[in-house]
Amino acid sequence: MIALHDLLSAPPAARAPSTPVCWDGAAVRDHAAFRARSLAAVAILHTHSAQRVALCIGDPFDFACVLFALFACGKTPVIPASATPGYLADLADAYDAVLTDADMPALCAVSFSPDAPDAPGASARGLAIDPQAPLTLFTSGSSGTPKPIHKTLAQFDAEVRTLETEWGALAGDAAMLASVPHHHIYGLLFRVLWPLAAGHAFDRGLTLDPQQLQARLAEVGAALVVSTPAQLSRWPELEGFAALAPAPRAFFSSGGPLDEATALVYAAAFGAAPIEIYGSTETGGIAWRRQNERAAWTPVFGVDVRRADDGALNVRSPHLGHDRWHRTDDAIALDADGRFRLQGRLDRVVKLDGKRVSLPELEMRLAAHPHVAQVAITPLAGATRERVGALVALSAAGRDALHAGGRVALAKTLRRYLAAYFDVVALPRYWRFRMALPFDARGKLPAAAVAAAFDARADGAEVLAETRDGDALRYELRVPPGLVHFDGHFPGLPILPGVVQIDWAIRLASEHFTNVREVASIDRLKFLVPVPPGAVLHLTLAHDAARRRVQFGYRLGERDCASGVIVYREQV
Repeated sequence: MIALHDLLSAPPAARAPSTPVCWDGAAVRDHAAFRARSLAAVAILHTHSAQRVALCIGDPFDFACVLFALFACGKTPVIPASATPGYLADLADAYDAVLTDADMPALCAVSFSPDAPDAPGASARGLAIDPQAPLTLFTSGSSGTPKPIHKTLAQFDAEVRTLETEWGALAGDAAMLASVPHHHIYGLLFRVLWPLAAGHAFDRGLTLDPQQLQARLAEVGAALVVSTPAQLSRWPELEGFAALAPAPRAFFSSGGPLDEATALVYAAAFGAAPIEIYGSTETGGIAWRRQNERAAWTPVFGVDVRRADDGALNVRSPHLGHDRWHRTDDAIALDADGRFRLQGRLDRVVKLDGKRVSLPELEMRLAAHPHVAQVAITPLAGATRERVGALVALSAAGRDALHAGGRVALAKTLRRYLAAYFDVVALPRYWRFRMALPFDARGKLPAAAVAAAFDARADGAEVLAETRDGDALRYELRVPPGLVHFDGHFPGLPILPGVVQIDWAIRLASEHFTNVREVASIDRLKFLVPVPPGAVLHLTLAHDAARRRVQFGYRLGERDCASGVIVYREQV
C-alpha cells in the first residue's frame, strides 16, 4: 500500500514502474504509463484557470490519470453521477469546466518532467499532492435532487486502507473486474482507488454479463468482481453463469441489500455468497456481510456503531474525516456481538387516512413472505386520497404462485398476510410484480423509478406483472384507455392497432434477450381478436437463440388474440 497522495511521487522502491495498473484487453498498462499520462495532463491543466473541474471521462484509466493530475494541480475534481446534458445543466453552478473523453488527446499531447525547475508542485520526491485535496461527488439525496458531497483525498485514503485490511489477502494478485461505473463512490473506490493504492490491476472495460465475464477471466485469470444487487440477481439466469472458470475469488455487491435467495445461489456455485458492502456516499463503507455465513452486518475495521434511542444507526469512522458520531436515517437492531440488522429508513413515514404508516416496516414484513424476494413500497397520490403501491420482485415460489393463480389472487394473498400485522388503511392497494427491482447503475433504487412502475411505459404499455422462466418471458399488460393509438382507430369502436402489439413485443424482448436488436422480419403473423381500451393482455415471449427468433403470443382472457415470430439479425 502507498498513500493516494503519493501515487505520482512514490519512488521505485515503493511502487515499481512495472507494477500492473490496468488490463487493456490482453495488454497491461503499468504504473509508469499511469504516471506518464498523469504528468502529461498536469502540463496542460496547470495552465487552465478553471478551479472546479467536472470529470466526465468514461474510460477508467484515463479518468484515474486526469483525476490525479487535477489533484497535483491543486484543482477540485467534481464527479457527476451522470454525463447527460440535462444532468450537467442542473449542476452548472458546481463546476467551472468539463473534461470528457474527447479532451484526452490534447491532455496527453505534452510530455512533462516533475524535475523541471518551473514544474508546478515539483519537489525532490517528485510531484506533490496535498493529502487534504478536496473532491466533490453527487448523490441523489432523499428527494432525488443531486446533492453535493464534499470529501478529501485523505478520507478516500483511509477507506482504501480499510478495504486492503479487510480483503487485501483475499485480493492478492487478482484483477478487479467491474460491472459498475466509476462515477460514484462504490465504483470509484473498488474499481479505481483501491487497486491504485494497493497495486492491484483493474480492468479497463465493463463486464455486464457472464459471457463477458468469462472472456475477461480467460485473459486476466484470478479476479475479484465488483457489481450491484440488480446485476448479480440477473446473472444466474443468463448463459454461461454456471460455467465461469476460473471462478472469481469473490463477488462484491453494494448499493442495496442482495436478496437471500440470490446470495445462496452464488454460495452454491462458487463456495461463498457475495461480499455485500453497506454504506453511503456521505459515510463511506460502514459494514459488510456474506449471507451464507450470517444475515447481520459486521462493521468494517476501524468503524464503530451504536443505536440511538429512536433506533437510528450512529457511526464513528475514519472515512468521515472527523471523530464525531454521525447519525444516519437507517434504523437498526444491535446484536450483543456488535453486529447489527437493518430495520429500514426512519424518514419514510406517510399518513394514510390520518394514520402514520412506516413504509420500511411494511417492506420488512412483506419481504418475509416466501413469495417475495425484494419489495419497494411507494406513496401514490390518488384523486381523493393517498394510497401506497407495492412493487414486488418475486421469489421462485412467488413466480409459481403467479403462474398458478394469477396476479389478482397473488395480490390478495399478500394483502391477507399483511392484514395480520397492519390496519387495513395501511395495506397497498396497487401491486406490480417484477423479475427485479429497478436499481440504477449505481446500485441505488430511485424513488422515481419505483413510482414509474405504476404508470404506463413510454411506449404506452402498463406492465402489471412480469416473470421469466429460462428463455420464456410472461407479461400481464394493461392497455390504458387514453392511449394515443386509439385516436382514429376507429371512431366509435376503438381498437388497439396490431402494429402497436408488435412494437410492444419487440421492445420487451429486446430489454431481456440481449441479442434481439435489429429485427429482420415478422413471420406467421395473426390477429384473431380485437383489443379494446382497458383490456388486460397476457403476453408470452419464447426465445430461440439458435435460430435467432422470438415467438410471441397475446391472450385476452381465455382467447388467443395475436401471435407471430420476431426474426432478428445476427450481431456482428
